[in-house]
Parts: sequence; structure tokens; C-alpha cells
Amino acid sequence: MKIAIVAGASSGIGQSAAIQIAQRGDGVILTYNGNQAGARDTVAMIEKAGGQAVALPLDVGRSETFPAFRESVVAALRDVWRRDTFDYLVNNAGFGRMALFEDTTEELFDEFVRVLLKGPYFLTQTLLPLLADGGAIVNTTSNAALPSGLEEGYSAYGTMKGGVTVLTRYMAKEFSKRGIRVNSVAPGATRTRIGDNAFERYPEVIPAIAAKTALGRLGEPDDVGMVIAMLLSEEGRWITAQNLEASGGYGL
Repeated sequence: MKIAIVAGASSGIGQSAAIQIAQRGDGVILTYNGNQAGARDTVAMIEKAGGQAVALPLDVGRSETFPAFRESVVAALRDVWRRDTFDYLVNNAGFGRMALFEDTTEELFDEFVRVLLKGPYFLTQTLLPLLADGGAIVNTTSNAALPSGLEEGYSAYGTMKGGVTVLTRYMAKEFSKRGIRVNSVAPGATRTRIGDNAFERYPEVIPAIAAKTALGRLGEPDDVGMVIAMLLSEEGRWITAQNLEASGGYGL
């Protein structure tokens, strides 16, 4: 059995990824920040299907808490799986907010930096000693950082996700000496809680997104969660340093 840590798995893409990974027979440590009920739901769905999962709190925007989080991971690995290492890391936790360039405050910009770029960087650094040789990492980026997904209002968000895309390649290069593969997945518009449940609050935007998507609909969490699980698994064993767009052909 392999063990995965999925950051940001109380809903949406992270929740789907955790469930898809567990369905392949792997154990999951999932994190949440604020949405404890959603994290409990994720654990319950995994356990109902016969899997094993543990939910731990984590704010990826507060890097000073990462050493204590690592101790919580060590305890969970020991108590639940009798292990002192884990095999897969999914850096998925984050948030999204639309703001035109001229309206982007320094406060919002700095929050994007802390949560979307600094968080994955130093969380991975903190957990790296526990990651087994031959393991794998998947970072969630966004097609907002790609020409295909360029839309007004995402200059700061897309810039951070572009940084994670570059970071993915550097991780892949440096970690390859330990046989650790690192890839990223760039979702397009996906029906998640991002932007304070934007798609629930503004369903009228969905037809326009579907019209710009080659496959003709809004993305669903499983569309991306399955890709993450595949990249971690044996099927992805010869793939590293790649940023795979999973957008249904947005802007094609």
C-alpha cells in the first residue's frame, strides 16, 4: 500500500483526488482549512469504500505551522499505517479570486503569494525528508497561467500558478536523483467551491464557459481528480516535469 498526502481535500478537486487515490488501494492523509465538515465527508466516503484516510488541519498560507504539521503526519503514519514515510504528495490547497489588474490590492497579491506559491514550496520542503524514494508529487496549477486560459481578472492568480509550473520543473530536476517524479495539472473552469462557490452563486456564467470549451461543458472535480491519481500511479511512471492541462479543450 502507498500513502498519499493531499493538501486541500475537503471539497472539489482535492476531495476527488483523495477519493480516486484511495480507490486504487492507497491510504490518504488529507488536509482541510476551515471546512472540517467537508474533510469528514471525504474520510467517510473513503472509509465506506473500504479505504483508510485521516484528516489533519493545515493552513498552507502559514508556513510557520508546517513543522508542527509534519509531526502530525509522522504520528498518523506511525499510528495508522505503521510507516515512517509516505509516497505521494498533492499540493492542491488554495483559493481563487477575480480582480482586474488595476483593482488588485497588495494585500490580495501577498495572500496569493503565501497560499499559492510560498505554501507549496515550503510545505514540500518540510515534508521532503518523509517522502519515500521513488515517490511522486503533483502540483495543481491552472490554465489561467496558459495562453489557452488567459482571461481578464486573473493577473495575480495566474502569475502565482505560472510560478508553480516553473517550480514543478525545478522540483522534478532536483528530486530525480531520488527517483521522485514531479508533475502539475492545470485545470480549466471546474465546478468547485473556488471563489466562494462562484458557480453556485452565478450559474448564468456556465453556458458561456461551456461554449468556449471544445468538449462543451463545465469541468467536474473528477475530471481533474482522475488525472492527478493517474500521474501519481504506475501509469504515470515515465512522466515527469510536465504541466498537463485538463480543461476539456478550453479556448481550442
